[in-house]
Order: sequence, then structure tokens, then C-alpha cells
Amino acid sequence: MVKLANVAGRSVLVLGQGSGLDIATASGGRFGPDPQQVVGNWDAFIDWLSRLRYDEGDVSFTPSDLGPPVPRPTQVFAIGVNYREHADEAGYPPDSLPVTFTKFASCLTGADAEVTLPTATVDWEVELVVVIGRGGRDVARAAAWDHVAGVTVGQDLSERTSQMAGSRPQYSLAKSHEGFGPTGPWLVTPDELPDRDDLAISCSIGGQTMQSSRTAKMIYDVPELIARLSAVCALLPGDLIFTGTPSGVGNARTPKRFLTPADELVSTIEGIGSIRTRFRSA
Repeated sequence: MVKLANVAGRSVLVLGQGSGLDIATASGGRFGPDPQQVVGNWDAFIDWLSRLRYDEGDVSFTPSDLGPPVPRPTQVFAIGVNYREHADEAGYPPDSLPVTFTKFASCLTGADAEVTLPTATVDWEVELVVVIGRGGRDVARAAAWDHVAGVTVGQDLSERTSQMAGSRPQYSLAKSHEGFGPTGPWLVTPDELPDRDDLAISCSIGGQTMQSSRTAKMIYDVPELIARLSAVCALLPGDLIFTGTPSGVGNARTPKRFLTPADELVSTIEGIGSIRTRFRSA
């Protein structure tokens, strides 16, 4: 059972609230401080961790110290309209394949971030984010969870004006402004979760709930996403999959509601934790 955080750019095994063990120090340099390196060598890390003996941590941290658990993934897959109620509110019919795009990795930020709003039409989308630990191609659905290092909380922040400006939706650029991929607070291995296939997922603004659902309501669940994505692309250790958002986004409300500099967005997933995102004007 593992919770792995990025504390000021160093990989830390979370032991308790605000305390942890520095991986590079504890491993005597076998694993460097870079969180990306640990996830990229997941099997070796888990083997080492299973034999690790420790009495207490050597790192204290606050939420503001937490960067993205996986800061530089080679590939970021993002899934659209993957909850039936969100597909309905967005006006999308069922698809035979998951709607797939990317969030460019430079948009990733941590669990306690302030993000610049490039326009007045930035929307929220809370999502379960899957971290690949064991790569592969043509992964069978039955084996899919064995390829997962862990999961984390994510926000697929979306600039709706540019997304809808052309004759076809422009997902990837509209969702990749600086800071538009908050993730955290840490990576949690699936065995830490109450039910890896059915987790409560929600977000709120100023204490008002905007989205509330369960990951069991995904159209394509985590094993199905891994099977279908790996049938086309080889998955690599450290890759991220943003698995889609439930209903309740601002663009689908009447009247529409978008993020403002006065807002604090809190995104929460059962068994993982919460991330907080604040905003400022451009």
C-alpha cells in the first residue's frame, strides 16, 4: 500500500498527514529524487519498497509543497464524455470508441495551485487520473489493473471559447493552457482504495457542490480504457489517463457558469484526497 508524493520536486513516500520518507535518501541513491524516475521504474521500486524497514519519516510538507505526482509523462491520454449523464448534458450520442485527445504535459501542476484564467470562459472537469506503472501493448481487460501504478485526482480545466471556435471541437489546445492540469495530492496504489472501480468523485466552488458522481458510472471503466488505448498505442510507464468527468460542468448550466478569480475549486475523490485550485486574471 503506497502513497507517493512530489514534495518540492522530490519523490516522497507519504507516511501520515504532512510527513513522509525521502525516496532518494532512504534508497541510498538507488532511486533518484525525481518522481518521474520512480514511476518509470515501478516494478523495481515496489520490490525495493516491500523490503524497506523504517521507523519514521524525514520529510515534513504542507499542501503548497506538493507538485504533480507525475510531472513529465511521455503521454497524456484524456477521455471525453465518459459518463452517461455528462454525455447527455453535452448533447453527445453514445460512441463506439472512447473520445480521446491529449492534454499537453506542460499544463500539469500540483495539488495547491493558482492558475491564470486566459479568458472569462474557463470551465471545471473533475477526473480520476490513472498512472501507468507497467507499459504494454494490447493489454487484456482482465490484466489492465496490473499495469496501473496508482491513481490521483485531476482537473481537466477547459477554455470553452477556443474549444468551440472552429467547425470541430479543439480539445487539446483549449485544455492545455498553463496550469490546466492540476493533479494530486499524491499517487495512491489501487490496493489503498475502498473499491478501485467505484469511488465517489466530486468538486465544489466556494463550498457549493458542482459535480458529484461515482466512477462506477463511467461508460468505459479503467480496464476498458487501458485495453482500448493499448490496442492502438503502446502504453509507457508514467503515462497518464484522464478518465473523463461526470455531469455538472459550467458550460452545460443555465445560465452558464465559468471560473473567476474569486473562486477556489476543490476536487475530491474517495480514498485519494482533495486538491485545491485558485485563480487569477490574465
